[in-house]
Amino acid sequence: MITRDEAFTLLKEYNKDPFHLQHALTVEAVMKWYANELGYEEEAEHWGIVGLLHDIDFELYPEEHCIKAPELLRKGGVSEDIIHSVCSHGYGITVPCGVTIDVEPVHEMEKVLFAADELTGLIWAAALMRPSKSTKDMELKSLKKKYKSKGFAAGCSREVIERGAEQLGWELDKLLEMTLRAMAATEDVINEEL
Repeated sequence: MITRDEAFTLLKEYNKDPFHLQHALTVEAVMKWYANELGYEEEAEHWGIVGLLHDIDFELYPEEHCIKAPELLRKGGVSEDIIHSVCSHGYGITVPCGVTIDVEPVHEMEKVLFAADELTGLIWAAALMRPSKSTKDMELKSLKKKYKSKGFAAGCSREVIERGAEQLGWELDKLLEMTLRAMAATEDVINEEL
């Protein structure tokens, strides 16, 4: 299996924008947190690597997001199970080039990635609006208010987030609360890495 350092080096080959790197590190940390929380401690590193690499093609190939990824990942020596997991976070989404991603999330890890990816963006946007610029002092009530505001972080698809919660068999509130807790718990680690 690709190591975490190799995965980060591979990610940086195709991603230079600090925003994209921060998002990748955030999703990595959130995925590791979820692995530990949901009883997959032994697989936490694997979950993290999938989170780190999930948008590998987005910066250079936004029109072909989740379509170009397999090629870039194979070139980097990444295993097929990670490639499947990375591509599954686009399931059912039609990307700008007109292709609908048909790689279905099967494993619980893939379903968590699908559900949490968009949500981390929305939570981070909400954190930036706070005086502290942090998730650590954000309450679920405050997040839910931002979530319900259609104009807030409009690029973060509520439909995808809700489909993700449904795939996991969770209430939306549970997904919001757990992802907020994951981000608050890992915020310092992410900031150090940046």
